[in-house]
Amino acid sequence: MENIDSSPTEPPAKASWLRVLAIGANPRTTVVRALISAFILVVLFRFVLLPVRISGISMQPTYRNRTINFVNRAAFWVREPRRSDVVGYAITGQSAMLFKRVIALPGETIQIRDGVVFINERELDEPYLKYRAAWNTKPIAVGTNEFFLIGDNRGMSQGDHDFGRGLREHILGKALW
Repeated sequence: MENIDSSPTEPPAKASWLRVLAIGANPRTTVVRALISAFILVVLFRFVLLPVRISGISMQPTYRNRTINFVNRAAFWVREPRRSDVVGYAITGQSAMLFKRVIALPGETIQIRDGVVFINERELDEPYLKYRAAWNTKPIAVGTNEFFLIGDNRGMSQGDHDFGRGLREHILGKALW
């Protein structure tokens, strides 16, 4: 009786150097895919996602000091920032940026009384806050091309915290998470 092997034939093994470089059966196709992937990543990280190292405690506990996050610059290409968005705000170009939360929108009036934010005389619900110090401000009118920005760490001294009106053109994008 004849011994018939019914197992399927295996494809020939790739050369070991091709496996190390993760090059497929067609090296030209692999190079084209790698170039397209590199182009997409350069465009993504150059024009859409901006990596930011958080330095400081003004956004704690939402964002921790010395962590890295990304600002999505495409978020505001089709819509304006909304209340409670966390945004990257450029101080001097893209190299120095603040992470702040949008509290008041253009045309609104904001006031802080004993740590409680009032927008147009109505108390603002802020579920993201953990601590609240007795900050106080006079009523502040937000201009037509401005947003009122403030950090989430309101337990720190009001004098140690950068907050206030910010021009729309300085808002680079929305924090990813």
